[in-house]
Amino acid sequence: MNDTDQADAQARLDAAALKERVAAADPETMALLLVEARTHYGWRDRPVSEAQLRDLYDIAKMGPTSMNQQPMRLVFVRSAEAKERLAPALMEANVPKMMAAPVTAIIGYDKAFYDRLPEVFPPNPDAREIFAGNEALAAANAFRNGTLQGAYFMIAARAIGLDTGPMSGFDNAKVDAEFFAGTTVTSNFLCNLGYADETRIFRRLPRFDFDQVARIE
Repeated sequence: MNDTDQADAQARLDAAALKERVAAADPETMALLLVEARTHYGWRDRPVSEAQLRDLYDIAKMGPTSMNQQPMRLVFVRSAEAKERLAPALMEANVPKMMAAPVTAIIGYDKAFYDRLPEVFPPNPDAREIFAGNEALAAANAFRNGTLQGAYFMIAARAIGLDTGPMSGFDNAKVDAEFFAGTTVTSNFLCNLGYADETRIFRRLPRFDFDQVARIE
């Protein structure tokens, strides 16, 4: 058995062992991550450390993406200077939220993610060529999988005890010009991170019931 076969065999054992050890998340974990978690608009004056941001990423990166593409790219806007650079791209109502948050993550995706496929998807040495000559296919995959990773990112933030405030109200072109100039990365959405001021939230808005949006065939 070669090294690759051994690694695959060990991965199967590890996956089976995990399901024996933890069959499902407990109700409190479900509440923390999704069921009772809220989008936040106000923030306490409490810093978020670089170590926390690194821990957050190390959890989020484990979420699955097609062909292990991993197109998400991040800029953590934390300094006063970086916040001043970001502010002009935001809708007026979002500026105070961003300025008050200890960190605002710019969650982007690399449109040329396929250049790294030989490194991250060794099972298919020719994977890069699937996308390199097909701009529409590459763009769809970058956006889809980058957005998936953005969702993993928010869940990971909650898992390490941070609160989240995702935002879409900004000018993508301005953000890209300021933070991603000269690269193949484009912004997707923003997410404020920190410790919430719960006095700034309001009632939970309605969610659709299963039968309104789903069917089983």
